[in-house]
Amino acid sequence: MPRVIELVDDTACELEAAIEAINHCGFDPHDEESLHNAALWLRRLGNNRTFLGDRLIDELAQRHREDVLGSAYSPQVVVLSAPQHDFFIRANLWPSLDEHMVRASGASAFAIGLPHDHNFNFLTLGYFGPGYWSDYYEYDYEEVVGWRGEPVPSLRFIERARLEPGKLMLYRAHRDVHTQLPADSLSVSLNVMHSHGGQGWLDQYRFDTEQGTVAAMLAPAPSEAFLRVAVGLGGAEALDLAERFALRHPSDRMRLAAWDALASCEADLAARDALWARAEQSGSRLVEVEAKVRRAELVG
Repeated sequence: MPRVIELVDDTACELEAAIEAINHCGFDPHDEESLHNAALWLRRLGNNRTFLGDRLIDELAQRHREDVLGSAYSPQVVVLSAPQHDFFIRANLWPSLDEHMVRASGASAFAIGLPHDHNFNFLTLGYFGPGYWSDYYEYDYEEVVGWRGEPVPSLRFIERARLEPGKLMLYRAHRDVHTQLPADSLSVSLNVMHSHGGQGWLDQYRFDTEQGTVAAMLAPAPSEAFLRVAVGLGGAEALDLAERFALRHPSDRMRLAAWDALASCEADLAARDALWARAEQSGSRLVEVEAKVRRAELVG
């Protein structure tokens, strides 16, 4: 499960001070000194019981006219700082099942009941409300290829726990899996999110915890969508690029996206089957298994 960080500090700080202090040292979750510094300032920010409400009221009053931090608002996430060198800060809203927003949008819109890992490390702190519950699991990322239905023998249940007010944890990339459960009432957490340039190429999975398998691959990179659009619009250069990516791209996920893009151009079932048959022999285990599934779907 996520690493619980026991850190006592009663000092409160403003958001700007936390951003500056973390940025000064950087945020490297694998370096204990850097991790401690980020956790300390997240703790201090959490001790400020008014900054988030004041920030939201200010944004609403301005109608987001001065979006100087590039803040992004969704039903769940409030980005509180522009991306720094290797981190940003956000707040997450966790509604209960009784909230209108959950009834209107459905639980899946808030990642409730979807077992998943993360392709990034982040610190989280219970800030407001009783906190959300999670069923926590761990697994060995190195053993997973990522095809749908792939068994994950190392996936193991750890415990059910709640992100209580003041609880500070480190979610570890490619290790911690959680099935998020609703908060008993509206809750808020604060996060320091680790970010780096190669993050988009690291895989993230949704799991079937009952079967102990990979259910789906999550978080496709923008490049995958761009490639599909380019191929869909036609053009010899786009097709040539997709062909080269399908055979030689270092990311298996991008290889599969390239094969999918090429297959979308084949209206004839026989031609599409022939393409996926070629994909089976392309040298990627992920593509090989998914290609077999695609071929089975063609005749099913």
